[in-house]
Amino acid sequence: MDFLFFFVIFTIGFMGSYVSGMVGIGGSVIKYPMLLYIPPLLGIVTFTAHEISGINAVQVFFASMSSVWAYRKSGFLNKEVILYMGLSMLMGGLVGSFTSDILSEGIINIVYAILATLAVLLMLLPKSKDQTDSEWESVKFNKVLATTISLLVGIFAGIIGAAGAFLLVPIMIVILGIPTRIAIASSLAITFISSIGTTFGKVITGQVLLVPAIVMIVASFIAAPLGVTKAKQMNVMILQWILAILIFLSAVKIWSDLLF
Repeated sequence: MDFLFFFVIFTIGFMGSYVSGMVGIGGSVIKYPMLLYIPPLLGIVTFTAHEISGINAVQVFFASMSSVWAYRKSGFLNKEVILYMGLSMLMGGLVGSFTSDILSEGIINIVYAILATLAVLLMLLPKSKDQTDSEWESVKFNKVLATTISLLVGIFAGIIGAAGAFLLVPIMIVILGIPTRIAIASSLAITFISSIGTTFGKVITGQVLLVPAIVMIVASFIAAPLGVTKAKQMNVMILQWILAILIFLSAVKIWSDLLF
């Protein structure tokens, strides 16, 4: 391991965590393909899908924690949304993280590609206009649907070492009709809760490489709060488009490698 190794891993962690804080995702949708392709392209190291999912799980835990801390006084953290969806995601993440240990790398990559594609399609659907960000105290959503969806997302997200927020945010906005800023902030808290189960499962099954994980944790504490600060200054529509484009590019790259 040399300076280039630490620099590249830190940069990937920084970029993923910045985006995490800005658009309300754990950052795995960005970091997964970057860790998969950039280090070997530069001749530094080649991570397996299992190793990447383990590194991502730990990094997401700390990135979401620092992002939630930055949002604590914003008024956009909805406790009811966080409670119902967070606990379901936690259970699903535990199941998925243990399941991933028996799956092949190809299956893990396919699961990632499918989830990213679903997230892009959801972002293209028309958004609910029944609520506005100013009505954050009385957000209404289908609790049974939210709990069920969160459990399923948690299982699949646990498989790829993500917290599932890159899929959860579009679902919250489009299907559940939760205002964008509340969805972004609350999803980070949900991500933090669900990543507890995912991280625990990855560590127990020996899928976490300590050094890269520590480097990305450091990057998370620096970059995630900066992303939150930027998000508070940006237009909601711009945030939605940034999220959709990032997920789309990641999905295209994974599918191209799987099919060609």
